[in-house]
Amino acid sequence: MIGGMSWESSVVYYQLVNKKAKELLGGFHNCPNIMYTVDFAEIERLQREGNWKVMDTIMADAAKRLEHAGADIVVLCTNTMHLCSEAIRASISVPFLHIAEATAQAVAAEKLTKVALLGTRFTMEKDFYKDVLVKDYGIEVIIPNEAERNQIHDIIFDELVQGEIKDESRETYQDIIKRLENEGAQGVILGCTEIPLLIQPEDVTIPTFNTTKIHAEKAVEWALDIQAIKN
Repeated sequence: MIGGMSWESSVVYYQLVNKKAKELLGGFHNCPNIMYTVDFAEIERLQREGNWKVMDTIMADAAKRLEHAGADIVVLCTNTMHLCSEAIRASISVPFLHIAEATAQAVAAEKLTKVALLGTRFTMEKDFYKDVLVKDYGIEVIIPNEAERNQIHDIIFDELVQGEIKDESRETYQDIIKRLENEGAQGVILGCTEIPLLIQPEDVTIPTFNTTKIHAEKAVEWALDIQAIKN
C-alpha cells in the first residue's frame, strides 16, 4: 500500500484490509501487507504547483519499492493520486488495483445509472476518475458546481487531512449531496479517502460509496485470488 495522502485515511486502510482478511479467512488471520508512506507535505505542495511529472516519479518509486519488498499487488491509498496510475503501472510487473475501477464495480452492482462524485478539486474536475465509470460502465457522473467544489476541496485540505471533523462541514456536504440528489443522483461516491471520516451512510438519503472501504476490501479479494493461483 502506498500511504500518507493523508495518513489519517491510510490508518483506515490498514484496519480495513486486516478486518476483511479475518472476515474471509476466520480464526487468527489478518492481511500480510507492506505500506510505504510518503510525506504529504511534499505531495500537497506539488499538487498546488500542478507538478504531476514529479508526482509520477514519486508514486512510481513507491510502487517499485513495494514490489521489491515482495508485494503481490499494489494499492494506492488515495483517490486524487490515481492521476499517477499510468506511471505506477508502467513501473511494476505486479497488478495495480485502480480505485475508480473498484468503485465502478460497486456502483454497477447496485444497478445505479447516475451518481454524484465528491472529492478534491482534481478528482471532481479531471477525467481520470469519471472516465472509468462513464466509458467502462456506462454510469453517468455529475459533480457539484464551482462554488461547491471549492467548499468540498477546502474542507478536505483544511480540516479532514488534519483529523478535524466539524459538524458545520458535515452539514455543508449534506446540503451539497441533497442538491445533487435533486438533480437526479441515485447515489454519491465519496471520492476522497478522507470524506468517509465526515460523512456516514445515515447522514444522507441516497446510497454512499465509501471508496476507502471498497478499495481496501477489493484489494484483499484480489490478493487472495492471486495467492490461490500461486498455490
